Amino acid sequence: MTVTVDTHFVKQYSAEVHQEFQRMGSKLRNTVRTRNNVQGSTFEFQKVGRGGASTKARHGKVPVMNLDHGTAEVVLEDYYAGEWIDKLDEIKMNHDERAVAARAGAYALGRKADELIIKALDSESVQDALDGGTKLTKDKVLAAFEALGGADVPDDGDRYAVVGWRQWSDLLAIEEFANADYVGPDDLPWRGTQAKKWLGTLWMPHSGLPLETSVRDCFWYHKTAVGHAIGHDIKTDFTWHGDRAAFFVNNMMSMGAALVDASGVVRLPCLES
Repeated sequence: MTVTVDTHFVKQYSAEVHQEFQRMGSKLRNTVRTRNNVQGSTFEFQKVGRGGASTKARHGKVPVMNLDHGTAEVVLEDYYAGEWIDKLDEIKMNHDERAVAARAGAYALGRKADELIIKALDSESVQDALDGGTKLTKDKVLAAFEALGGADVPDDGDRYAVVGWRQWSDLLAIEEFANADYVGPDDLPWRGTQAKKWLGTLWMPHSGLPLETSVRDCFWYHKTAVGHAIGHDIKTDFTWHGDRAAFFVNNMMSMGAALVDASGVVRLPCLES
């Protein structure tokens, strides 16, 4: 006899996966330039160069800016996160195993999405703020701040900085970062999560940043500097396998990320001793 899964249950489970992914799966997805529903295996983000203004003679021709146009290609890859749930195991547990599997799948895909974005940020063409011989200090933060300003990166509220947890502790030791007398009570670390505004930037800690020989690479960037293309958002497939007496949960997505504008990113290499 063929056993099928109730349609309502499948929809509810899929909704749980989406909810968990949006809430806690990916930290960086909303901090970069995103394009949804991409058709095909690649997508090209457009990049426009800097224009200049000049005068003209009376009745003369208006000068042309001759903007440079370029593209950043994103290759979409398919990712999966599956899990078996034994039917009889469920009755022996005092928790909802399906909910646990839903969260685990969402977190796994969320980590992969962040991994793609971080890989795009960690490009050789990105400039460094000082070197990795010291921890995250105020001098290093100000050096990165000056680098972004020198590159004319817009200070429009779409700047983000992602640091490791050790660097987050370093920031909390900087009075200008943590003291309400400097930043105001509204920009102190938010309740329920570790993130705050400072220097016109949303700062947040992340556990997935590159670490090599005790040096953690952190990043300060503008939202438009990285492109994140999504061919297929998270989809959940829930099927019964009678030969295993178990349900198989498959969470899958298709996406990719690429650096669009290297001048919009500054890397902060920080020593972790």
